[in-house]
Amino acid sequence: MKLEIVHYPHPALRHVSKNLKRVDAELRDMVAQMFELMYAHEGVGLAANQVDLPYRLFVANPTGDSQNKEAEQVFINPVISSGKGQMEGDEGCLSIPGVTAPVVRKEKIAVEAYDLTGQTFQGELEGLFARIVQHETDHLDGTLFIDRLSPAQAAEVRDALEEFEIDFTSKRDCGEMPTDEQIATRLAELEQLRA
Repeated sequence: MKLEIVHYPHPALRHVSKNLKRVDAELRDMVAQMFELMYAHEGVGLAANQVDLPYRLFVANPTGDSQNKEAEQVFINPVISSGKGQMEGDEGCLSIPGVTAPVVRKEKIAVEAYDLTGQTFQGELEGLFARIVQHETDHLDGTLFIDRLSPAQAAEVRDALEEFEIDFTSKRDCGEMPTDEQIATRLAELEQLRA
């Protein structure tokens, strides 16, 4: 399965992801492709529903450096259990390229997840890495960073978002994009494969 990043307003971005039950060779291949796509698009995190997959999984590397393998982290079925403090910082999204806006997030978080060996891990994160994990976990819940903007901030990015909507509609009108029903059916089938 060749993965590609989907752009707003693709329905997969609003899909609430399902927990994964097992790690296998196919999942490891998906993760490898996700890292490749993330680096190719100069990102620091990428969630499964951004590549049209319905799974609670994301990859991250806060350095954004493909050579820095030690900084790579895979989060399977992540759970954020607590947060402290608040910080505002600019965020963007590989599914809404070219659009950035300030988002308020917790400064420190505790997170628990599984890694690619199926082992559970937990840790306290702060700063950029905490922001990435909150942003990507939002994705898994069908939430985009633009949903967290104030009305004034949302108004500033509205024109750019409308361009993505127009592009999406024109692709669908040309038959280049499946219908919402076809997308929903495909995501449900993929979920069943890993149920």
